Amino acid sequence: MNDLVKIVVSVPPEHGAKLREVIGHAGGGRIGDYSFCSFTVKGVGRFKPDEGAHPFVGEVGKLDEVEEERIEITCERSMATRVVKVIRDNHPYEEPVIDAYPLLSI
Repeated sequence: MNDLVKIVVSVPPEHGAKLREVIGHAGGGRIGDYSFCSFTVKGVGRFKPDEGAHPFVGEVGKLDEVEEERIEITCERSMATRVVKVIRDNHPYEEPVIDAYPLLSI
């Protein structure tokens, strides 16, 4: 079995479908004989853009909160760098938060 990682990113709901699609085309979300696998849950992101930021939503110096989709996918560790790159290249946020967790092989 290959080393696997879980990659997690939050995105505005109107950008979720496109992001899941490019992740799938980059090889993320492959589990056995299935591809484009993901899990999405809705939530609220909170942030305050500081001086020098160019926020996609919100204003510099003001606290804000937005509805977001948390997208979780699994991929082989060898593909993680490529998957993270397509997320960054296609994400609307200036500073998307992308988490990557190693998965245990059980």
